[in-house]
Amino acid sequence: MQTKPIHNTPTYIPPPIRPSAPVHQTPSSSIPPTKPRAISISTPNTPVAIPIPPTIEPDDSIAAYYDYQFLFMSQRSEAPRPITLTTVEGVIPPDFPTGTYYLTGPGLLTDDHGSTVHPLDGHGYLRAFTFDNVTKNVKYMAKYIKTEAHVEEHDPETKKWKFTHRGPFSVLKGGKKVGNTKVMKNVANTSVLKWGGKLLCMWEGGEPYEIQAGTLDTIGQYNIMDGFDFEDHHDESRGGDVWEVAANILKPILYGVFKMPPRRLLSHYKVDSRRDRLLTVSCNAEDMLLPRSNFTLTEYDSDFNVVQKQNFRIPDHLMIHDWAFTDTHYIVFANRIKLDVLGSMAAVYGMSPMISALRVNPSKSTSPIYLIPRFPEKEKGKERDWRVPVEAPSQLWFLHVGNAFEVRHQHGNLDIQIQAAACSYQWFNFSKLFGYDWQKRKLDPAIMNVKGGTELLPHLVQVSIKLDSDYNCQECDVKPMKKWKKSSDFPATNPAFSGKKNKYLYAATTLGSRKTLPCFPFDTVVKLDIDTDSAQTWSAGRRRFIGEPIFVPKGDGEDDGYLLVVEYAVSMNRCYLVILNPKRIGSDNALVARIEIPSHLNFPLGFHGFWAAN
Repeated sequence: MQTKPIHNTPTYIPPPIRPSAPVHQTPSSSIPPTKPRAISISTPNTPVAIPIPPTIEPDDSIAAYYDYQFLFMSQRSEAPRPITLTTVEGVIPPDFPTGTYYLTGPGLLTDDHGSTVHPLDGHGYLRAFTFDNVTKNVKYMAKYIKTEAHVEEHDPETKKWKFTHRGPFSVLKGGKKVGNTKVMKNVANTSVLKWGGKLLCMWEGGEPYEIQAGTLDTIGQYNIMDGFDFEDHHDESRGGDVWEVAANILKPILYGVFKMPPRRLLSHYKVDSRRDRLLTVSCNAEDMLLPRSNFTLTEYDSDFNVVQKQNFRIPDHLMIHDWAFTDTHYIVFANRIKLDVLGSMAAVYGMSPMISALRVNPSKSTSPIYLIPRFPEKEKGKERDWRVPVEAPSQLWFLHVGNAFEVRHQHGNLDIQIQAAACSYQWFNFSKLFGYDWQKRKLDPAIMNVKGGTELLPHLVQVSIKLDSDYNCQECDVKPMKKWKKSSDFPATNPAFSGKKNKYLYAATTLGSRKTLPCFPFDTVVKLDIDTDSAQTWSAGRRRFIGEPIFVPKGDGEDDGYLLVVEYAVSMNRCYLVILNPKRIGSDNALVARIEIPSHLNFPLGFHGFWAAN
């Protein structure tokens, strides 16, 4: 029997008091066999008293399961007008810059017809925290991004939702399965950017959506890739290629039947602060099914004018989520994939997510890294063929990049350093990320907390590549951060140092102190000193989780500024925005302020954010 959505009370159910319950090492064996279906919260007509969870905080797998669900509860309400938030601990510092912290991520994961979607397919929910240096106030707004899928699936009169788009990662219960060609569900939920006077919410499979900064109203799709026809000027073998024939067969099916946009814009962009440029990567839709990849790397000036655009064809079947750049190169991490025939058949018949048509390809023991010339006209005479990847001596699936930079020596040799988060091919599974189970409609925390150590799960790594004066690879080395080997992701730096040599790296991580959730969700911010290979941490506390840390610069020093991170306080049924002093991480006074979001506006785990200074 399904529980109907409740529209006037929070969804989170505190775990039962079980002081004598045995402690289990993993949550996999004790997920409740029956449970309330994941539901949602909305603004109450009258104030609702929020029950305070018990002071006894059990650490068994039942409590772990319910705590984990708090991160993925749907939020149906918006905050269309600015709300002044309350600082419940500390004070907003007088030198905190004026500006807005934008955070995007899924807002809705369940509809009113029995379907639960993967978090990556959840409708985009944009949150805005605006800081005023004069009044010392923080105002909060939140709105859904009115994508085409949102407009189709939401009835504004009844406030009901019915998912009709499958999305790449989900299977619908209440919607059409067999013959449902609505696969590319652009939910604009992955990243956010303010550039050239435009506020954009981005997704991995299509054009970004433009948002009105003051009101968070959706303007519509922004055609950033308009006119980006692929023509590889670097590929002399273009033409009667067998894969070109296959691509021409696939295009009318993908573009026409499945309504896929011809090109995919990657949700991860880069900002070259030295040149004041925005860098983006896009690729062809059909490349997901072919053993070749066509990339367009574009650079824009501060007014969103195209400064340069280059097309490159890589002869490999790969998937890219994040990438890097230096002064001379674009760096593409080739996560190898392959077509899964049986998975494709199940996906077409609606028995599994469409992403099941692909699987990771661990056929090689190395990880290819493509070093693509950023300014080829300046590098004429260099002998190295960029189509030949640097083979990193470790099989890793690269997730997110913190920073990359290069050091040029007097004799012309080049050292490239990359700081990133990566995981094992053996662990990574497209459709099961975050523990999504389309058959049971559950989010299972065990999948994100598997046994086998942090070498399987996302962790921080440092890649070193040494090139000679002709850019031929002399040495490549991959190693985990020596002083921090715990599960970690969302690496970040001071944005002013992006593409430059940095000393500090910040990331979301875990101390591993909770036996039932030792690896994820994250509960700690780690600050790594790259030069001394040391680490300092700030922990949110017991039964409190965090998202991605964002650096807010306020001076010229690399750690001169503040860190912003959203805290999901399961123990209090609250969401907070936390301000940290990065120079004090590791000490008792690192927390500068904790700012409370009203409980009826608690929101799910965000993905990526952006700080826009005024």
